[in-house]
Amino acid sequence: MAPSRGPQPLARDLHTTLSGHKGPVHVARYAKGGAKHVLTGGQDRTIRLWNPNLGTEIKTYSAHGYEVLSISVAHDNSKFASSGGDRSIFLWDVTSGNTIRRISAHMAKINVVEFNAEATVVASGSYDSTVRLWDLRSQNRQAIQSLEEARDSVQALYVGTTIIMTGSVDGHVRTYDLRKGELRADYIGHPVTSVVPTQDESTYLVMTLDGHIRLMDMSSGKLLNDFTGHAHKSYRCRACFGYGEATVVAGDENGTVWAWDLLDATPLQPNPPPRVHYKVITWTEHHPTEAGEMLTASADGTAKVWRFPSAGR
Repeated sequence: MAPSRGPQPLARDLHTTLSGHKGPVHVARYAKGGAKHVLTGGQDRTIRLWNPNLGTEIKTYSAHGYEVLSISVAHDNSKFASSGGDRSIFLWDVTSGNTIRRISAHMAKINVVEFNAEATVVASGSYDSTVRLWDLRSQNRQAIQSLEEARDSVQALYVGTTIIMTGSVDGHVRTYDLRKGELRADYIGHPVTSVVPTQDESTYLVMTLDGHIRLMDMSSGKLLNDFTGHAHKSYRCRACFGYGEATVVAGDENGTVWAWDLLDATPLQPNPPPRVHYKVITWTEHHPTEAGEMLTASADGTAKVWRFPSAGR
């Protein structure tokens, strides 16, 4: 994605397909930093490590007994956490492929896990409506904190330096200020499927099951912009910012990827966008440093890496 109205995402068929999962792919994450690798997790209970340039599978991680719903990569790319239907958090060594630790974390499936910046703490959000924090430096089997304000399944989670954000099916985005010990709840009014803040944590994107993506002011909870046109009524989908946080990007339930100008919420061309997956797009993530690359995952069993060489050039 470019911070201009230049070449738009998926307007041209420049992609690498990552095909190996049997069944829906629920999550696809870039490695940190230069992002030379991609991890995907799916209904087939496996996590797969890919070379996104070649589209080749490097390693398969198999220990989950149920579907994989979430992956979080540590800052140094040496390990990652995963979760799903097992009700446990799995910690993996990337190189060996072995599980370092397994934390029995919740009473129901875990929809989302996220490391803190140093990967010393991992947070988990569950269908049981709670978020729990785990100190990875301790062998204590108890959570160091439990956030129990949600009234329905927790689907989205962000762990910052001083804040934790959660998104729930109860229609709320909750922001916990760890320094002040304060909680602010923004009522969006519809089940939340993703919450992604800007890098400076001044605003955030919230995607909900009413076909809207809203840009919200972090401090006041005020609605700043509203992005529509995509089909989103039933499944967990994820919206993200494009390169330079000048655009908003999201896949939808028709297998199309939409992009909007951040400031005026105008859909970027092509509008409507072409269908690029056969089923719902479950995950959309922009490359952490490259202007012209993004990643999508779909219930059609594939993930795709999209490249636009002229973007931002």
